[in-house]
Amino acid sequence: MSATEPTNEPTREAPFFIGWASLPAGLAVPLTFVAAALVAVFATLALGLGASTGDPGSGGFDWAAGRLEMAGVVQARPYPILRLPPSEAHPRGHAVMLAGVGKVGAQAPAAPLDGKAATAAGFLIKRGDLDMLQLDGPEGLVAAEAPAVAVPTVTLPPATPLGRYRLTGELCDGKCYAGAMRPGTGLAHKACANLCLAGGLPLVFVSTGPVEGQMFFLVGDAAGGEPAAEDYRDLVARLVEIEADVEKVDDLLVLKTDLRRARLLP
Repeated sequence: MSATEPTNEPTREAPFFIGWASLPAGLAVPLTFVAAALVAVFATLALGLGASTGDPGSGGFDWAAGRLEMAGVVQARPYPILRLPPSEAHPRGHAVMLAGVGKVGAQAPAAPLDGKAATAAGFLIKRGDLDMLQLDGPEGLVAAEAPAVAVPTVTLPPATPLGRYRLTGELCDGKCYAGAMRPGTGLAHKACANLCLAGGLPLVFVSTGPVEGQMFFLVGDAAGGEPAAEDYRDLVARLVEIEADVEKVDDLLVLKTDLRRARLLP
């Protein structure tokens, strides 16, 4: 037979996969290895991303504690807090930040009770030693019962100055950082944080280094008696450097600073 003469032997075609047809025998083994390799690659990527993501912290609503009632003295500025008397757990007293339901601060009920004894009721948001009470509606903060018709103003212990510091860290809203939303930090949370701050929730600073063992600060203006100016919004959720006077109110650290002088870090 010459090289140009046709042959009667059948031609063997390469296996070809069609989505709606059964898998050809010749492709089953290699595709199994490819699928297994892809699963391994994506599992490794998922583990790597999870390991590199910052810990959102243990904060959250303490639903197990149920609805709580606390009696203390209201301090309305720079943001509303309830100052509880010394106890076995908190020998120096305990400052609890106050918030409304949702993205709303507690300024409305706190303002007329500034410096007065009051009872607060609601649900606790807790992150480590940091406590915030979400008030139980409009009647969640009321004047404490007293024999007199008017609730007397209470003399609060003065804040303790701790000196001036240069700190690096992140500006956040206190409610989400405490655990109402996780994570309550980082650029992914920037829009939410600014909405919360616009609603009056406390502006807080989370430092990369401690002051007296604490890395969480309530932020006020340079005098400490008013909320910080609203120029902070571009700084929220970004690494910044600030200079501030630090003072301690019971067990809560407060920054007195002019955030217009804050410096963004790369």
